[in-house]
Amino acid sequence: MDDAMSRRRQPLGGERGSAALEWAACLPGVLLVIAVIALAGRVSTTAGAVEQAANDAARAASIARTPSEAVAEARATAHMSLTGQGIDCLSTGIDVDTSGFHRPAGQHATVAVTITCPIRVMDLPIPGITERVATSTGTSPIDTYRQR
Repeated sequence: MDDAMSRRRQPLGGERGSAALEWAACLPGVLLVIAVIALAGRVSTTAGAVEQAANDAARAASIARTPSEAVAEARATAHMSLTGQGIDCLSTGIDVDTSGFHRPAGQHATVAVTITCPIRVMDLPIPGITERVATSTGTSPIDTYRQR
């Protein structure tokens, strides 16, 4: 009778394969957590690079002598800064505000550069993710007593 009782307590198939089944159930959650961490890192890195590029571009534009030269310098500097930091935007938007160049000498004036960088996120396995955009504006003063 003891023999019959011990046979009833043992599961029919044993526990073989249960670890694989547990991993199969947990794997999507683990992959999702890794993807979210990758997304956070990508957004943070890109936002910092875009902020640095906007500040660099504004400084380059503020040194220029004319508004058209300021726009050209800002665009070139922004692209060079983003490329140098290894940032690959889907499409880079660069808006340069050169209205400060039209102020008379002796008055405080600034030049502002706004950079918009859509971040590549569609390659991450996160359901329902939408496009993320890093935007930053850099401002730099134009020399007050310089001829404009």
